[in-house]
This record gives sequence, structure tokens and C-alpha cells, in this order.
Amino acid sequence: MSDLKQLPLRAVHEAHGAKFVPFAGYDMPVQYAAGVMSEHLHTREKAGLFDVSHMGQVLLPLGADAALETLVPVDVIGLNEGRQRYGLFTSDAGGVLDDLMIARRAGDLFLVVNAARKAHDIAHMRGTIDGVQEVTDRALLALQGPLAVTALERLVPSVAQMKFMDVAQVAWNGVELWISRSGYTGEDGFEISVPSDAAEGFATALLEMDEVLPIGLGARDSLRMEAGMPLYGNDLAEEISPIEAGLTWAISKARRTGGAREGGFPGADRILDEMENGAPRRRVGLRPEGRAPMRAGVPLFDAAEGGAQVGTVTSGGFGPSIGAPIAMGLIDSSVAADATLYGEVRGKRLPAVQTELPFNKPDYKR
Repeated sequence: MSDLKQLPLRAVHEAHGAKFVPFAGYDMPVQYAAGVMSEHLHTREKAGLFDVSHMGQVLLPLGADAALETLVPVDVIGLNEGRQRYGLFTSDAGGVLDDLMIARRAGDLFLVVNAARKAHDIAHMRGTIDGVQEVTDRALLALQGPLAVTALERLVPSVAQMKFMDVAQVAWNGVELWISRSGYTGEDGFEISVPSDAAEGFATALLEMDEVLPIGLGARDSLRMEAGMPLYGNDLAEEISPIEAGLTWAISKARRTGGAREGGFPGADRILDEMENGAPRRRVGLRPEGRAPMRAGVPLFDAAEGGAQVGTVTSGGFGPSIGAPIAMGLIDSSVAADATLYGEVRGKRLPAVQTELPFNKPDYKR
């Protein structure tokens, strides 16, 4: 038996024909009987259920908002109750340590962090914040797609009133669900934290609905790529600044130059300077010509032969909704926005056109 951690819903995944792969220390379903392409398109058209219980769930005291602001370039103090905000842990060098969601609820701050960075992030917070509590007795599910609300409101009618980035604590079958109207696919949808011992019943109730299929890591990755969303460890890393990663929007107004609480977060000097004067690199969308995908790590050149390497593909694959290969890359800012780039795949340079992100227009409930 491997030392991989198991998800609370392991039996449900097996019953739906899941194939498993190791990911961030967990045995994770990568696809089900329908296959990655069908799962992806089903999520875009109806609703897909993702088990993201490997993610870290963390509670902080309400009074920790100012201390948390010393770690993130985010307005936590001004975050209203019942709302959440995307955030970044930044390093002293101005890179990204992780990205996360921060919610303010009636009695606490609720954070969701990436699985591979969970232990790091919790230790990082405990160095500055008192009362950091890891939640270990709850599963986390994401229900994503245009019919997600149709499905979920059968079990929890009040979700229909929620707007994008709202959070709520709602009773279901004698347990409390922690729900946010958000996700990682570019579709409307919800993330639902449910006590581990009630997770199987809750997931089964959703999967019995015609609209809902189980979706694995494979389609989760292609969906987030089409939505232009960065993945930590690929498009975000300690050596990549938020500005290089195209996340200027995630630096809250209050924390920017001239803001009410300007700076005061790790790497502020570099990050605020890059906002003002530009960053050395930028994240771009790429449409490789032909059918061959360009995967993460493919070097990008400014010429079909010779020339200089001007960047690297950070995420890449096939976009089922686009019907063609898509990729994201980090390239030198000096490269013209209309310049064709050449990715070197198995010793051959293939052209790729720069394009705006996202590839697939998001559909959130504002």
C-alpha cells in the first residue's frame, strides 16, 4: 500500500470508474468512465462535481485580519462579512509563495490554500498569527457549470440568492455546509465544505441528478487553462512576481501606492515598483498552430531557427471547448505583443501566436 493520503470520498470515486494518480501527496481521481474530454465539455454545458478535499482549509480568528495583511497584498480588514477575496502569500523577494481564498464569516476568517503548499502556508501563518487552526475533519467539493445552481438549490434552496464570491454557512441534513459561489473553471459554481462523515451522502445526492457528473483532475486542468487561471507550481512560483503572472488586479487598492494601507506586505517594494514601471516578464496566452500541444517546460524562441530564447511555456495542453491546443507562457516583456513565438517540441520549433487571456469567456453570477 502506498503512503499516499486517501480522500474521504474514495469509495464514491471507485464506484464511478475513477482512475487515480498521485498529486500533492494524495491519491486523486484523474478521470472517470466518461473520459477527460467528455468531463470537460459536460462541465461547460451542465454541472461537474470535483473532489478537492486535498486542499487546505484553515480558520483564523476575526481579529487576525490585520496580522494576515502583513503576509498578503490584499485588503482583508475591509472585506465584508459573507464575502471572500482571492489572495496571494508573497515572499520578501516579491515572488508568490501560494495563492489562496480568504473569506470573512460571522465568527472567523476561513481560508482555502493549495494542497502542495498546505503545510508551508500553515507554518508561514503561525509565524505571524495567533490562533491558526487547520480544519482536518471536512471534505471540500466543487460543483461547477451553468447548471450547478439548478442542482445545488434542490438540496440547499438559499444558494440561488448567492452572488459570485459570496460565502454562507447553511444547514443540510443536520450538518453545516460552508458554501462559496466560486471555483476554478471559469464557470458559475460553488465550493462546498462538508463534514467528512456526511460527504458521501452529500456527493451521492448530487451525483444522482441528471445534470451532474464526477470530474477528475484532467478536466480540472483543461478547464482552468481555458479560463486563463494560473496554477501554483506552473504559472505561479517563488521566482515569479504577481505582476509578471498577470495578477495586478489581485493587489487590493488599499495596499497599492497611495492606498489607505500602502505596502506593508512581503516584497512590496518590488511589486509596487513593477506595477508602476512594468515587470521584466509577462504571462501570455498562446495558440500553437497545428494539433500538437505545447506542455509546461517547452522553451519559447523569437525565431523559427536561431534567435534567442525569450520565455517558457508554464501550462499547456488541449482545450476541448476551443478544439485546439492552448498554452500559457512567461515571456520577456520586450517581446512585441503581436510577435509569433516558436516552441521547441522534440527538437522541432513550432509556431505559436500570442493571444489575450482567457481563452474561454467566464460566466460568473455577478
